[in-house]
Amino acid sequence: MKVKVQKIDGKASGDIELSDDVFGVEPRADILHRVVTWQLEKRRATARPTRERSDVARTGKKFGAQKGSGGARHGDRGAPIFIGGGKAHGARKRDFNPSLNKKVRALGLKMALSTKAKDGLVVLDSLDLKEAKTKALKGHFDKAGLAGKVLVIDGEAVNDGFAKAAGNLVGVNVMPAAGANVYDILNHDTLVLTKDAVAKLEARFNG
Repeated sequence: MKVKVQKIDGKASGDIELSDDVFGVEPRADILHRVVTWQLEKRRATARPTRERSDVARTGKKFGAQKGSGGARHGDRGAPIFIGGGKAHGARKRDFNPSLNKKVRALGLKMALSTKAKDGLVVLDSLDLKEAKTKALKGHFDKAGLAGKVLVIDGEAVNDGFAKAAGNLVGVNVMPAAGANVYDILNHDTLVLTKDAVAKLEARFNG
């Protein structure tokens, strides 16, 4: 698949051949749904579990006489009514760490990239800026027609000047190729890849 490459200011900069094995996969809604659900589940943090009656380290020996004390009949200091006792109906630890086959995760990322390759993919020569200013970058984006939510993926590491300039632009997110994931790709209107990012992503699947 041949795609046009442009400079950051929107000017043409040749072509690039994208691998059909990575950017030409036919998307399947069920695979993308499984991967996105897995990602969002992995983000969830469980509530801190509380210690219930069976978890507290207190004696189970009956500490008072059954009769004659003038008080209630108790047989366990671990009961919820005592200080230091277990909590009644406390928060339980829940497992939000689902598993998903690596092949399915890889296939999901290929499908997400392929979805954007059909509509919403821009390939840049590099992210080098003459002036690392937010105003200048906003002007480049306007010239290139990049609007809405934009995800920019660079190669090994994100260009420092670009990252600083993009920091104050609403809806623009930047990440290295190693951080590319299905949820973020699908959650943005436009996917911007550098030539380095394309090489990294293709090597990730071919290696």
